[in-house]
Amino acid sequence: MKKNKLIAPFLKWVGGKRQLMPAINGLLPKTYTNYYEPFIGGGALLFDLQPKNAVINDFNQELINVYQTIKDSPEELIIDLKTHKNESDYFYDLRALDREDGFNELSNIKKASRIIYLNKTCYNGLYRVNNSGEFNSPFGRYKNPNIVNEITIRSVSKYLNNNNITIINKDFEESLKDIKKGSFVYFDPPYHPVSDSSNFTGYVQGGFDVFEQVRLRDLCNKLNKNGVKFLLSNSATQLIEDLYKDYEISYVKANRSINSNATKRGEIDEVLIRNYE
Repeated sequence: MKKNKLIAPFLKWVGGKRQLMPAINGLLPKTYTNYYEPFIGGGALLFDLQPKNAVINDFNQELINVYQTIKDSPEELIIDLKTHKNESDYFYDLRALDREDGFNELSNIKKASRIIYLNKTCYNGLYRVNNSGEFNSPFGRYKNPNIVNEITIRSVSKYLNNNNITIINKDFEESLKDIKKGSFVYFDPPYHPVSDSSNFTGYVQGGFDVFEQVRLRDLCNKLNKNGVKFLLSNSATQLIEDLYKDYEISYVKANRSINSNATKRGEIDEVLIRNYE
């Protein structure tokens, strides 16, 4: 199947997988029926594979609203994106909306437009929320950020509409409850921190702790028993290696800039774990 190169991630997401794509592609199963991605994030692998049948999920409601809006209302979204200003005061006013009464009255288009704008203009393109679920990344001061990427938005919208892609906003376990034997799941959860300073749990309010990592492993065991193939990426920590010791573990290097200690940024070991040859 010929892939459309214009179909690409429309948001910069923490732990994005674009740089790991060659390693991931080398480990994909040769055959499977439906594709599932319970932590869709920026969607790098989905847009690289472009499967005809897929279920994509994320617990982050704001993120899933962007996917749904791009699918349903791409032209209205593009029009709204063109109204934004690359100015500090404007940025902080828009960022503050989720702290104010009436935020939930905003249309889905306005909410999606806000997230894309904040993502393109905030520091390091880092989507991060605090414990109250409020966006809290600072203004990035870029000269000419690409706020309105019309080609990507239209291409992704066409892909989501021309294929059987289900978009859901649930807990990761819940998103797989109807999965059938022969399907393939790619898990890209929030990573287990390599050190205290690299801990990044700001995708969704509440974070993703050790108990969630164990719950995810238990789900993988269940999928394995039921004849579902899975590939999972995570950091190469002792905890993760111990949890998945019964599976195939491959080590890869990835550049990561998420660390409060600048000397510890750079290449780190990550693991790709799978239950098939």
